[in-house]
Amino acid sequence: MAKKLYVGNLNYATTEATLSELFEEIGNVLSVNLITDRMTGRSKGFAFVELSEDDAAQEAISQLDGRDVDGRPIKVAEARPRRDDRGGGGSGGRRRRW
Repeated sequence: MAKKLYVGNLNYATTEATLSELFEEIGNVLSVNLITDRMTGRSKGFAFVELSEDDAAQEAISQLDGRDVDGRPIKVAEARPRRDDRGGGGSGGRRRRW
């Protein structure tokens, strides 16, 4: 079963290709999604990598967490489920005072 990993503390110059090559050393990479700012297109310094096997994902965490990539020690952990915080309407968390 596929397992998605969170990869953080990335150098802003790190590319999806760099991450794909790094994780391919451990297992079959299904996808790499480098998160970028919508306005500038610049990397936000984290990504998600999906590996085809759970065992490969655990191996990637143990081998790559803390490893230096492009001059920075990366953080590799199991990705948490996405929460839907795009919710609808409301007052945006502000209290109305009448």
